[in-house]
Amino acid sequence: MASLLAQYLVFLALCSLQYHSLAYNNFNQDFDVTWGDGRAKVLNNGKLLTLSLDKASGSGIQSKREYLFGRIDMQLKLVRGNSAGTVTTYYLSSQGATHDEIDFEFLGNLSGDPYIIHTNVYTQGKGDKEQQFYLWFDPTAGFHTYSILWNPQTIIFYVDGTPIRVFKNMKSRGIPYPNKQPMRVYASLWNADDWATRGGLIKTDWSNAPFIASFRNFKANACVWEFGKSSCNSSTNPWFFQELDSTSQAKLQWVQKNYMVYNYCTDIKRFPQGFPLKCNFNSTTS
Repeated sequence: MASLLAQYLVFLALCSLQYHSLAYNNFNQDFDVTWGDGRAKVLNNGKLLTLSLDKASGSGIQSKREYLFGRIDMQLKLVRGNSAGTVTTYYLSSQGATHDEIDFEFLGNLSGDPYIIHTNVYTQGKGDKEQQFYLWFDPTAGFHTYSILWNPQTIIFYVDGTPIRVFKNMKSRGIPYPNKQPMRVYASLWNADDWATRGGLIKTDWSNAPFIASFRNFKANACVWEFGKSSCNSSTNPWFFQELDSTSQAKLQWVQKNYMVYNYCTDIKRFPQGFPLKCNFNSTTS
C-alpha cells in the first residue's frame, strides 16, 4: 500500500509540472523581482503586480521557471495619460549572446494618441523582425489578455484571443526558429524616450511620474524545463500542435489589414539590398 501511495504522489507531482497554470497563478510564487528598488509591488495576496517608473529607475520581474514551448497568458493594464517615452514589456527570453526571445513591447504615447504594440522574434541572438500594431480598444482603461503560443511549428501572438501575428517554423528553408533554448517570462517598465515615441522626438514628461502598469492572471500552460529535460508529454497538450484555423486566419487578416502600422518585410529603405529570407515566405504573417 505504501508503495502504491508513493507512486500516486509521484504521478500527482508530474501532473502539476505538466500543467503549470493549475499550480500557482501567484506573482509571489511564480516570479522574482529582479530590479527597481521597491518599484515592483505584489499586491492582493499575490494576484496583482504593479510596475512603476520614475526618473531614477523603472522596474522588472522574471519567472522562477523556464519553459520550452507552451501557451503563456498575462493580463495587462497599461500606463494611463501621457505615457510618451515609456515602454511596458512582456516577453519570453533565454540568456546569452545567441539567445532566443519572443517580445510584446507596448510603446507609450501622448494623451489621446494610440499605444503601439511592438512585436519581435529573436533567434540565435538576432532580432530585426519587427511588426507593430495599433489596438482596437483603449489598453489603459482596463485589463486585456496578451498571449504567446509557442510550439515546434509556430509562434502566435494574441490580443484578447485574436491573433495579430504568426511566426512559422521554416528551419527547412534555412531560417532559424527558437526551439532549443528554454526561456523565462519577463515583464518590465522602463524609459526609452530615445526611440519609443515617434522615433525619439517625444520625450518622457517626468512631471507625470510615477508611471504605473498593472499585471494579473498570469497563466503558463507550458512545459517546464528542469534538470535538462521537459516536464511534459507533448501528446497530452493540444497547444503543442495548434495552428490557426480558417476563422482565426480571417481574424489575423482583419488585424493586419486594419491595425498593422509597421512590417519589416515591407521596409524598402531599411533593406535596400533585399528583404530578409523569411519575407519571401508568407510575408504577411511572418
